[in-house]
Amino acid sequence: MAAEKPTILIVEDEPPIIELVTFTLKGAGWNVAAVQTAGEAWDFIQQRLPQLILLDWMLPDQSGLRLLSRIRADRQFNELPIIMLTAKSMEEDKIAGLDNGADDYVTKPFSPRELTARINALLRRKTPEHSQTLMTAGKISLDPVSCSVSMNDEKIEIGHAEFKLLKFFLAHPDRVFSRSQLLDKVWGDHVVIEERTVDVHVLRLRKALKDAENLIKTVRSVGYMLSEK
Repeated sequence: MAAEKPTILIVEDEPPIIELVTFTLKGAGWNVAAVQTAGEAWDFIQQRLPQLILLDWMLPDQSGLRLLSRIRADRQFNELPIIMLTAKSMEEDKIAGLDNGADDYVTKPFSPRELTARINALLRRKTPEHSQTLMTAGKISLDPVSCSVSMNDEKIEIGHAEFKLLKFFLAHPDRVFSRSQLLDKVWGDHVVIEERTVDVHVLRLRKALKDAENLIKTVRSVGYMLSEK
């Protein structure tokens, strides 16, 4: 069962760096897209929202800092995790990037392992459902890298939609989500699905979890949650 991997957008105009970062991120299990200008980056996120942006400071058409400010000023994109990837190492430059809304800052030259660790840490903090680390609850373990779910260390069969739903619940334990919130967070606001369809997928998820189905709780008149209690 294949699930969609998180997509990271690289905004960088130096081909060797694009190649290095792409190789590193694909090796860590992410999908990667790359553009070389701020204009191309803006067009990209209008069409396909990435889970994280690696943004270079110096771009051919305008500064990465200006693009960062534009993204943070837009309600549709202002929560996007963004790491500045730049040769600038002066403290005032770092402060300027963070003040304009960057979530983190990596200075060139950088260690590929450090970059991967920074990305994982940021995704865990801001969008835990897109983390690539093992997720567990009770008898259930979900591995985002291999896109597999196990119960008591034995793999179980699970559908694509149910995998995404379980991953989201595992990332947000003990929190109640309405059907509309689950549609938005799990399927995306660009997908036209009726709210009652969520009930069908929750039913299928519980069936896939077998005797661990009680992890998924129904909160009457509100929605659903994952809880070990």
